[in-house]
Amino acid sequence: MASEISPKAEISPKARIGDNCKIFPFVYIEDDVVIGDDCIIFPFVSILNGTRMGAHNKIHQGAVIAALPQDFSFRGEKSECIIGDNNIIRENVVINRATHNGCQTVIGNDNFLMEGAHISHDTKVGDQCVFGYGTKIAGDCEIGNGVIFSSSVIENAGTRVGEGAMLQAGTTFSKDIPPYIIAGGNPVGYGGVNMTMCRTYGIDEKVLKHIANAYRLVFHGQASLFDAINQIKEQVPDSEEIRNIIAFLDSTQKGIITKM
Repeated sequence: MASEISPKAEISPKARIGDNCKIFPFVYIEDDVVIGDDCIIFPFVSILNGTRMGAHNKIHQGAVIAALPQDFSFRGEKSECIIGDNNIIRENVVINRATHNGCQTVIGNDNFLMEGAHISHDTKVGDQCVFGYGTKIAGDCEIGNGVIFSSSVIENAGTRVGEGAMLQAGTTFSKDIPPYIIAGGNPVGYGGVNMTMCRTYGIDEKVLKHIANAYRLVFHGQASLFDAINQIKEQVPDSEEIRNIIAFLDSTQKGIITKM
């Protein structure tokens, strides 16, 4: 089915628009843009060069997709902003494309970005994440699947958030947030296992206890992180989730948050 495109939208003839899209008045779309099928683009949205958007996305008023990176090292290179499928991007959201040639900012599938959220250059976001009002994600961050950011969270550059984690409102952090936990406070700290989301994603109750035991060794023991990882390997029964925790902790570059 042909797309419904308002004659008041300004769309480059070089842009590739999929089938059955609806594009409202005053939308601005540049040359090097690909938009998949069944997308809805509301008024006053700007979709700029480097955008590669999948299907079934809804982009609300005032959003800017593939904005130029706010990075002092940017020299006008050609890069991309990849948007997956089934994302809801609400009013005034800004997503920057990557800084350097051939690099990408990536937003996965089924994410919900609330009003005023900002995802900076070269950040990689997984699937089924929620970004609360006014949440700001700096450049070169990595965010796993199923992460929830409450309102006004600030993630500083180069940090990671493991899958299934939740960040409480107003949290600012400069170290990694491990998987399956709640983090918050000032300074930010470990607030327990995110039981609600873990159960939502079907993690077994026995495994939840193992996750809690693993983090007890990390956050409440006297051992170094290196020793805590070895204790988890020795003392906590194996599962996919425990392996995820170990791999995340073992690969941290910034270090992880401490307990509250």
